[in-house]
Amino acid sequence: MSVSEARTEQDTDLSASQPLSLAISPCPNDTFAFHALAHGLVPGAPTVDVTFADIDVLNSRAADGRDDLIKVSYAALPWLLADYQLLTSGGALGRGCGPLVLTAGRTDLRGARVAIPGRRTTAYLLFRLWAAERGVAGIDVLPFEQIMPAVRDGRYDAGLVIHESRFTYPSFGLTALADLGDWWEEQTSLPIPLGAILARRELDGPALSAAVRASVAAAFADPAASAAYVLEHSQELAPDVVDAHIKLYVNEFSLDLGEEGFAAIETLLARAADADLVPKLPGPLR
Repeated sequence: MSVSEARTEQDTDLSASQPLSLAISPCPNDTFAFHALAHGLVPGAPTVDVTFADIDVLNSRAADGRDDLIKVSYAALPWLLADYQLLTSGGALGRGCGPLVLTAGRTDLRGARVAIPGRRTTAYLLFRLWAAERGVAGIDVLPFEQIMPAVRDGRYDAGLVIHESRFTYPSFGLTALADLGDWWEEQTSLPIPLGAILARRELDGPALSAAVRASVAAAFADPAASAAYVLEHSQELAPDVVDAHIKLYVNEFSLDLGEEGFAAIETLLARAADADLVPKLPGPLR
C-alpha cells in the first residue's frame, strides 16, 4: 500500500479545519512565492502549517510521505510520483539560473573530490550528465551553505552550488569552472527545471495549483508585502542578493509550467533515465 492509500478519507477534504502541511525551503524564492498562502491571504485556499528545510532534507521528507504539499528537486520525481502529483505552479524553472561548478582555480575535475548539495537534487543530476567522462574521483553531500567555504579552505577540489551562491561565490575567492544551466540550454534550448511543488495524490491538485498560483501572483503584485518574511528566513543574505535571487528563480514558470516547462521536465528525466541515472517515470506528468 502506498503512503497516499494509507491516508484517511477525511484528509482529502481541502475545506477540513485541519491545516495542510507545507514544507518548503527558507530560500527567498520560496518564501516570496508562498508568503500569501502561508499567511492566509489567498481567498478560498486551505490554511497551511509551514516547515522549512534544506532541499536535500525536503527530498527525504517527500520519500517518507509526511507532508501534504512539499518542494522537491525535479530530479527526485521518479521516486515520488506514486504518492504525489506535480502541481503546475510554485516551482522553480528558468534560464540563466543553473547550478555552478566552482573551484579555487582548478581547471579540470580529473581525480577531484566534489562537494554537492544532495544526491537527488537536480543540480547533481545535471552534474552527472555533464561530468560523465571527466574523471571525478568522488563526491560528498554537504549542506549547501557549507560548500563554498569547504572548497575555499581546500577540503574539496570543487563544489556544486545552487541558489544565491551564484551571486556570492567571488567573495570566497572561487571561480566558475562550468555553468550547468548554460550547458543544459545549449544542449536542449529549454529552461532548466530545478524545484517542483508536489501535493499528495488524494488531494485536489487543480485547486491547490490555483491556490499556489494566486499566492505567486499576489507576491508579484505587491513585493513589499512579503519583504519582512523573506528577510526573516533568508539566512542573513544582503537585501540586494535576496532581490536578485527572487528575480532569477520566480518567473512565469512559477505561475504556470506551460508546455515549455513540461517539455523541460520530461526531457531532463528522459535523458537521465536513458543514462540509467533515475528510474523511468511511472506515468505521465499531466
